[in-house]
Amino acid sequence: QVSPEQVILSHSPLQLFSQFHQRCMLVAGQGPVEENAHNLGFKHVVTIESLRKAYPLLDMVDLSRRPKELPPPTTGFPTIEGVILFGEPVRWETSLQLIADVLLSNGNPGAELQDVPYPHLPILACNMDLLWMAEAKMPRFGHGTFLLCLESIYKKVTGRELKYEALIGKPSPVTYRYAQYLIQEQAEKQGWKAPIRRLYAVGDNPMSDIYGANLYNNYLKSAQQNQVQAGLKRGPQAASPQAEVSLELRNDCNCSVESCESILVCTGVYRHNGDVPKKTVETVFHGHRDFRFDPSLMEASYIVQDVDDAVQLAFKKENWS
Repeated sequence: QVSPEQVILSHSPLQLFSQFHQRCMLVAGQGPVEENAHNLGFKHVVTIESLRKAYPLLDMVDLSRRPKELPPPTTGFPTIEGVILFGEPVRWETSLQLIADVLLSNGNPGAELQDVPYPHLPILACNMDLLWMAEAKMPRFGHGTFLLCLESIYKKVTGRELKYEALIGKPSPVTYRYAQYLIQEQAEKQGWKAPIRRLYAVGDNPMSDIYGANLYNNYLKSAQQNQVQAGLKRGPQAASPQAEVSLELRNDCNCSVESCESILVCTGVYRHNGDVPKKTVETVFHGHRDFRFDPSLMEASYIVQDVDDAVQLAFKKENWS
């Protein structure tokens, strides 16, 4: 039986971003986003829906939702101090418009500013997958596609790049470092004396699962080299500031872990007919804008048919079978 603390969602590491927990944060996505934000430690949360109701003149794409009469001026609504993007929303046009309004107004959508504020309010984004596999024959749009739309709109309107305070979820090293932290915590609770040397990351998406595992493997290798050469506890230079391993996890680096092995399964985004190949290299980069394209990071350490085979492979590699 899997306990709750063993389950890592794309937004789980947000509980470490305590510098934002007291700020008024706009949250976007679907499902219980307000509850999720509170559970992660955020005290003051505003949803897209509550923002839309407070400022009914903002959401104008759907003719049926436009107000029939001019509403009274909005009063008493808090100033938004940051944005959390949990996942893809249901009404993309509404979320894209209102998030843009918040960024362009510095958190006061009812205000009319002379200049566009830049740098804009901090954005914490989770779950960067461009595509994901459902029951349809072709992959479906993921939150990475929504982020791409938001980035494109913001740059088209302002001429400037949208910046992220943090990008969380695969393939961000922050997520893999957080997973390592929880694994080591569980090992201590179980009374394991031997240090954990290898991690195994299983996924079906070369652009996120495998890329992220290999990127974190590079981080581990570089961290070891840095400690040997300079005695410094610092990670390697990441693809961008947003991709760096940071916060408490960065300061709490346990370098007993030497590698992160990537295992690609053929039951999701990646499908293979016939014999399982030894390597797979994607030529079109589906990863997020802030992560550099490196074909070698999409090459899995191992390719197996499904998750059961992946577990059996890990057992065999660790001499547990």
